[in-house]
Amino acid sequence: MAEVNIGGITFKGGKMLAVILALGSSIGVLYGGFEMFKKFQDMSAQIESYVAPDLSEFDKTIALTKEEMKSKTDLIQTEVEMLMSEMEMMMSEIRLVSDVANELKNDLRQDVRRVEKIVNDVEQQVKEDSRDNAKDLKITIDTIEDDMKKLEDRLKQAQKELEEKMDKRIKLALENPLGAM
Repeated sequence: MAEVNIGGITFKGGKMLAVILALGSSIGVLYGGFEMFKKFQDMSAQIESYVAPDLSEFDKTIALTKEEMKSKTDLIQTEVEMLMSEMEMMMSEIRLVSDVANELKNDLRQDVRRVEKIVNDVEQQVKEDSRDNAKDLKITIDTIEDDMKKLEDRLKQAQKELEEKMDKRIKLALENPLGAM
């Protein structure tokens, strides 16, 4: 058997194999440790050099969308106000017509008291005018109500379209692969 003498210690066969294995394992462990330390340093350098992506375009898009929503809401509100003012104007005209009809009716009653023969003819005419005015008033009110319903439907449709557009933009922004970072 082979013997090796190192510093007064003699190694024979099995001991020599154990020493060689221990040295080989120590070298392997040291090599693995150095490689791990090098990878750690490389990873640290990459982490320190990382720059977050610029998301200012998303912020601009969201701000623009908010502005569009506000302008459309203002436009709808303006249209509603215009319709309300038109309705008020129509109602004032109806009141004016009604007031004029009442004045005429009173004048006719005074004339009727003076002339008995005209009384019957005037009364029938006033009754017919009242019925016509009531019919016209009902038709006008029905028309106004129909216009209001149509406006409400248009407003609901515009709101629905705006919501769909917003949902689509949000979905596109969320589906963007840069948004996942």
